[in-house]
Amino acid sequence: MTWSFIQNEILGMRWLDRLVGWGLTHVGFDVNGAAGGALRFFIYDSIKITTLLCVLIPTISLIQSYFPPERSKRILGRRNGPGARLIAAL
Repeated sequence: MTWSFIQNEILGMRWLDRLVGWGLTHVGFDVNGAAGGALRFFIYDSIKITTLLCVLIPTISLIQSYFPPERSKRILGRRNGPGARLIAAL
């Protein structure tokens, strides 16, 4: 129940979709029509993609600053066996 809420509402950003739909409805657009639905999708997707990029890029940069390629090669070079490739892929 809790994970479903987190996955759908927070990570799935359904709250943002409802907020954009509410805003467009109050401005006067019919969000169930073709033009209003396309505008709703465009605004929602633009905000979602921008938000995800603004979170992912700094996070990945931070991780890369702590794990330079030489250190990663050294850590992964010590591991042998079937799980080593899985760990390397992750």
